[in-house]
Amino acid sequence: MDTEAVNDSAPTPLALPDSVDATLALLESGNYVAGRNLATMVYLALRLKRPLFLEGEAGVGKTELAKVLATTLGRRLIRLQCYEGLDLASSAYEWNYPRQMIEIRLAEATGRTEDRASLVADIFSEDFLIERPLLQALKPAAEGPPVLLIDELDRTDEPFEAFLLELLSDFQISIPEIGNISASEPPIVILTSNRTREIHDALKRRCLYHWVDYPDMEREQKILSSRAPDVPANLSREVVSFVHALRDTDLFKSPGIAETIDWAEALIQLDKISLDSVAVDDTLGVLLKYQDDIAKIEGSEAARLLQQIKQDALAGS
Repeated sequence: MDTEAVNDSAPTPLALPDSVDATLALLESGNYVAGRNLATMVYLALRLKRPLFLEGEAGVGKTELAKVLATTLGRRLIRLQCYEGLDLASSAYEWNYPRQMIEIRLAEATGRTEDRASLVADIFSEDFLIERPLLQALKPAAEGPPVLLIDELDRTDEPFEAFLLELLSDFQISIPEIGNISASEPPIVILTSNRTREIHDALKRRCLYHWVDYPDMEREQKILSSRAPDVPANLSREVVSFVHALRDTDLFKSPGIAETIDWAEALIQLDKISLDSVAVDDTLGVLLKYQDDIAKIEGSEAARLLQQIKQDALAGS
């Protein structure tokens, strides 16, 4: 579980975009190059105040979208990093038991224990509640409702999905000792999944949905130019072409956009202005994260792919 706030000196929040084109422009101002279909779903999620559920391969920009929205809208980012065994105490709230025990000891010392109902009401009040990310996201903020990122939901267990249903439909959390705590204004909710398992239909029905695919070559070129402007145009084209050729290969894990950017920046550190077989073999560990994939590509296969993209570039020019 991870909670993070973006921009310690919070900027003045911007108004929500009033069109799909304005949403595209907002994302581009945060160096996020989105397709129009994704921008449309973001716009609808913002206007309809509905959670947005993003599925796709790792490294295609799902988490980054939430970060960019928080930054460009001047909102706090509250991130719940999911994992197997995530429970209510780690994700929503828990009682401050040490402080409650101190309060009970003080009550005993001062003779207040006769009024048990009053004591119970005191120690089970919001003053003794430890707020975790989901509950924090329901609290009002001067800069506007936060962006709540529930990241990699597919890593959690199914019972946790069931708990989320109330939050995603009513933007509230029920606490037996207190009652319902509701958001005066719903947070902007982004859920992500790498689809290592299927998410239940009941949760998906409460969200708008979008599958985030690998970008085409033109858009990935724009993303790379935006994120790594120091990469020469020729090297950028070769990097994107090689990565796309890798994605057409039968690999255990194809490289994502994040790996494309990392690889281009790594090549710059090696003073490369063009791809060559030695540079590709030496740096495959930036692109591929499984030894079987590296063994399959390095050497003759990498040389073949490199020759292919250079021939395609010549033919295209």
